[in-house]
Amino acid sequence: MGLSAVYTEAGDPADVVKLIDTNELRDPGPGQVLVRVTLFPIHWGDLQAIQLASPTGRLGAGVEATGVVEKTGSGVHHVIPGGRVSVFPQPGAWAERIIADAQYVVPVPDSVTDGVAAQMLVNPLTVLMLRREAEKHFATGYDGVVLNNAAGGAVGRLVTAGFSNHHIETISLVRRTEIAQRLRERFPEVPVVVTEDPDWVDAARDLIGGRTVGAALDPIGGALSADLLGLMSSGGTMVVYGRMADEPIPVHASALLDRGLTLRGATIGRWVATSSPEQRVSDTTTACLMAQAFSSQFDVAAIYPIAELSDAIRHATKPGKIGTVLVRP
Repeated sequence: MGLSAVYTEAGDPADVVKLIDTNELRDPGPGQVLVRVTLFPIHWGDLQAIQLASPTGRLGAGVEATGVVEKTGSGVHHVIPGGRVSVFPQPGAWAERIIADAQYVVPVPDSVTDGVAAQMLVNPLTVLMLRREAEKHFATGYDGVVLNNAAGGAVGRLVTAGFSNHHIETISLVRRTEIAQRLRERFPEVPVVVTEDPDWVDAARDLIGGRTVGAALDPIGGALSADLLGLMSSGGTMVVYGRMADEPIPVHASALLDRGLTLRGATIGRWVATSSPEQRVSDTTTACLMAQAFSSQFDVAAIYPIAELSDAIRHATKPGKIGTVLVRP
């Protein structure tokens, strides 16, 4: 099969992930597809999975990749050898070749570049999931505004672009001034607040004005999440979709009870576990449309050869990085 990235213990991914040569090359079985990987992304969630894992044997790293179909098993009709595809979820996606379940193999439109195709599923599907959560509040898309924390990240930028496209107003929250400036240039109509400023809560409250804050989207957690809850309107929901902060969210029960707030977790793993086959098809189709409509938001920070995987992992964790780090097998 070629090189594959694997790990047998938890820890710093740059240290514990190793490349091994899996020489066996088998044909795909019924309902399977053999894909030669051309690029795979390093997502923050990939790295956290490695850091928090409890492996009892050898595990393959990564969950998303793009490539070219080499062979298909019986019963597979929606892709053909030679066709470009993206795959998610695919445990062990950091590899030169993968054998994937056909239901998770998505054809890539001709207009989508490999750099975008490598990011075409996980991040757009996360945005769809967040939009559904935000739209549960009656004010979303009408007189309300959504707080978008870590708006400079890959998902945060797609949230801004996708929500704006559907006339859902957002306020971007970022840690640093330089990231705020980049976002203002990219989305001049969307206000940005820098959370390293000591008066950022007051600045956010001024921007909110009299509008309803029915949803806040937060991939970080920690103390900042409690501040976001303080900005929300009665009946609102804060959706936590990541755990970048090491510390827990310091929330007193009264913060939720007095205003009827909801603190809710949402992950792409839950999407995989709970979506029906029909919803998966619909959502991946929408993800493809997002990749075409918002291609300029799928920034690539760098592309590394697979032999430099450790360097690529270290780059993926750099503060202030713009775009997703990709690896070319």
